[in-house]
Amino acid sequence: MKKLLMIAMMLAMAGLCDAQVILRGDDLKDSARVKRATVVAGWVEYPDTNLMVLHKPIVCMPPYVFVSRRQQEHYAKLVRNVKKVWPYAKIIKRVYGELTDSIAKIPTEEAQRTYVKEQEKKLRAQFEKQLINLTITQGRILIKLVDRETGSTTYEVIKDLKGGFSAFMFQGIARLFGSNLKSEYDAKEEDRMIEDIIVRIENGQI
Repeated sequence: MKKLLMIAMMLAMAGLCDAQVILRGDDLKDSARVKRATVVAGWVEYPDTNLMVLHKPIVCMPPYVFVSRRQQEHYAKLVRNVKKVWPYAKIIKRVYGELTDSIAKIPTEEAQRTYVKEQEKKLRAQFEKQLINLTITQGRILIKLVDRETGSTTYEVIKDLKGGFSAFMFQGIARLFGSNLKSEYDAKEEDRMIEDIIVRIENGQI
């Protein structure tokens, strides 16, 4: 199951991009850094340079009200698990669209398959150890978060990248271990506690 999840997540994260950077002074002479730069507004009030960056909205959240100690313990465990896999879900969100766009520009199916295999190989080297150490519970949460972030289930992601047969085979193996690559994220009901945790993580509350 761990190896299955590792491969599925690697396929979902294929095409990982360089991190964005902010330019400083002589960096403008470096064309490579210019291409990777994030442009921000600013003004100079001698001798200081002030940057203006738009911040995402912050949602005010009251303390979570627990109905029992058992629920509180479950919440604390869920926080640890969500924090573990949330970074991977954000990576998938950032690169999935870019990968599908790249594949669409490749003229032949054979070249597309070669490209996907190349990206998978790179990701194995970078993420294999981390993903293979995820627990089954963490894997199930990550499968859910893939749907939350991309709007596509892990099954659909694999189908897009590797074809229907591969998605079918991965799904069959996942079901043997009690997981479902077709799991969808339900922020209002089944996954409302996970949603609460994610909002608090983004707000810096936990």
